[in-house]
Amino acid sequence: MGFKGCSTVARGPGRPPLLDAEARETRILDAAQQVILRRGLAGASMSAIAREAGMSKRTLYDVFDNRAALFSAIIQRIRNAVTRPLTEEETALPLADRLRLLLSPSCDELPGHIPTAILRAVVAEAERQPDLAREFLQEGPHAVRALIRAELDRSVARGELMIDDTAAAASLLADMAHENVIGHLVQPRHGDTVEAAFHRRLDLAIRVFERGIAGQV
Repeated sequence: MGFKGCSTVARGPGRPPLLDAEARETRILDAAQQVILRRGLAGASMSAIAREAGMSKRTLYDVFDNRAALFSAIIQRIRNAVTRPLTEEETALPLADRLRLLLSPSCDELPGHIPTAILRAVVAEAERQPDLAREFLQEGPHAVRALIRAELDRSVARGELMIDDTAAAASLLADMAHENVIGHLVQPRHGDTVEAAFHRRLDLAIRVFERGIAGQV
């Protein structure tokens, strides 16, 4: 995986370049994901990640206070690759357009197999490492549902629709928009076909949602 947008600061002749803060964090997250892919969550120690990144453990701890903080950053990175908060201009769009923008992948920096591999690692280690499992839920699925709920609350406030329980509605829409995770865990799929299928499912989910729950105007 390349380090997009990574800039460096020269340290003088004969010395390796010094990564800026953003580039250093990117390298660490790339390294952590690769270690998890090869060894699973249990094998993704701070020492192993530091070696993969070509950095010292001390440098790693300068960026992330602990393993939990590093794992949280990985989950946020994945979440930001598949969903994103709307801009101020976008919040003026109709609800269906806002939901489509919110739930569509916003970049292609992550290979399709990485989120599935992370999820598989979380499931395997959840009982032994409940704190990391909770962090995954908080920064992943729960955060996505919170973004959806914010848009539903916005629509209720504008009088666009009537929903008594926007939290439940947001959870329902999130589940409708994404396929059952069991299938991805058992047999991950990749490529343009998957992307096209995702957008077809998302469009259908939004239409069904609008005509059902969101149709109570």
